[in-house]
Amino acid sequence: MKAGFIQFSPEFGKTGANLDKALSMIEKADADLIVLPELFNTGYFFISREEVASLAEEIPAGKTTLALCAIASRKKIHIVAGIAEKSGSDLYNSAILVSPSGHVETYRKTHLFNEEKLWFKPGNTGFNVFDLGICRIGIMICFDWFFPESARILALKGADIICHPANLVLPYCQDAMPTRCLENKIYAVTANRTGFEERNGKKLYYTGKSQVTSPDAKVLYQAGEKDDAIGIADIDIQKARNKRINEYNDILNDRRPEYYQDLVKTNNK
Repeated sequence: MKAGFIQFSPEFGKTGANLDKALSMIEKADADLIVLPELFNTGYFFISREEVASLAEEIPAGKTTLALCAIASRKKIHIVAGIAEKSGSDLYNSAILVSPSGHVETYRKTHLFNEEKLWFKPGNTGFNVFDLGICRIGIMICFDWFFPESARILALKGADIICHPANLVLPYCQDAMPTRCLENKIYAVTANRTGFEERNGKKLYYTGKSQVTSPDAKVLYQAGEKDDAIGIADIDIQKARNKRINEYNDILNDRRPEYYQDLVKTNNK
């Protein structure tokens, strides 16, 4: 199969223009699975909860989900995209999965970064895996990568590919993802944005370099730091399903969870 990402620089608050840009790029993409950046239709650098509420959309009834469902149906592809979700009075930093048959599921970001904690509720969906027929995918959003438990639980649940919408501002993720993929023998598609946003005298610079990473820690495709990009790579699903590294070692079966219990103790106490 072919999987990849869309990389561009969304304009803050211009949801219609950002959606149109993404749809235009998806139209050109020859892939079975496409991942869009975190908060791709709104921009990232919010300055109030009211601002988030004014731009967030219901899922699946919102215009962004409906538009992505329509193009997924027409092109017979699967899409994962990061958007701000409104659910009653609650706001979430979410990612939707849509298929040729419509909206499949929504993931809500588990590990909120920096000022996101002021605007969004922590995600409550947990880390789930979805069988698309051609592959099994899991979803994490941006800062989730910093926690190795995120990728590990998705691997344990059978994911072949981690779809990773992101708005990366720290310089580490692209270098770390080969390790995340190697330690779980899994693929990852990190869809980052480019450019910068300036709000209230502060600037955030985004690092670009979206990439597709393989189970053997190879970067199969990486975009530049500044340019719009459609990055597609060939994915051999069987490589993600073979967890052996030699005749005697299987990275999941060799785990010793009886000795890992301290990992789930609150504040490690």
